[in-house]
Amino acid sequence: LLSFEEITRLAQVFAAHGVRKIRLTGGEPLLRRHLDQLIRQLAALPEMEITLTTNGVLLAKRAAELKAAGLHRVTVSLDALDDQIFRAMNDVDVPVATVLAGIDAAAAAGLGPIKINMVVKRGYNDQEILPMVRHFRGSGHILRFIEFMDVGASNGWKMDEVLPSAEVIQRIHAEFPLEPIDPNYPGEVAERWRFADGGGEIGVISSVTQAFCGGCTRARLSTEGRLYTCLFAHSGHDLRSLLRTGASDAALAAVIGEIWGARGDRYSEIRSEATANRPKIEMSYIGG
Repeated sequence: LLSFEEITRLAQVFAAHGVRKIRLTGGEPLLRRHLDQLIRQLAALPEMEITLTTNGVLLAKRAAELKAAGLHRVTVSLDALDDQIFRAMNDVDVPVATVLAGIDAAAAAGLGPIKINMVVKRGYNDQEILPMVRHFRGSGHILRFIEFMDVGASNGWKMDEVLPSAEVIQRIHAEFPLEPIDPNYPGEVAERWRFADGGGEIGVISSVTQAFCGGCTRARLSTEGRLYTCLFAHSGHDLRSLLRTGASDAALAAVIGEIWGARGDRYSEIRSEATANRPKIEMSYIGG
């Protein structure tokens, strides 16, 4: 694995290319020992926003420590409020109450606005859309609905299990009228909506039905130093060897710039039942 110092050095090089947000993701990042030390190093970079995506299981215990280290915000994955559905959708043998306690602890620690990510799978948890809205509406948290994607090769993805974001919005709008909101920044992946009565904000991420490859501004660095330019990539670019063979920051920057400039990723634009079975890296390996 890359050391925290190696990760931070690469982060500095990415910052020179204009990167202003670093998200720590996983797998589950809170399983990494001494994660607060990495956050502290990354938070020292000028003008850098540090965020973290977690399943929330360990968040109640770690929230205050993460905030003290310099973490700005958290995003929590939660696919249902019903315990049985939640456990069936995730490989985490904990009750929903544990995740909700983590969200409360993160809010108390000042790690907001907190985003709650729900992957919607037709026939599995789509009946939880409105209960989730009712629960988080007015909380100050931002609930986001993500279309079920064919990440990796292990989740048994089928197109007919995708519930289009447009239908999610229709279901919510029928009970709680919604209004569209402009993006926060160019390349934002979530389409934003707010409740017409001022009850807060939701978002939808539609990489299956409304691909946004052309505006993508995200790169992913794996724990052992491979750079991926797409969530659906099947191979990465080795930066660790450069780090450990004495490459200068200028040389690293040149390689990263060349990789980014040559990218032709557009998987979500060409997705089909056939392409869904091609080799891809697992999301648990490079994060969402």
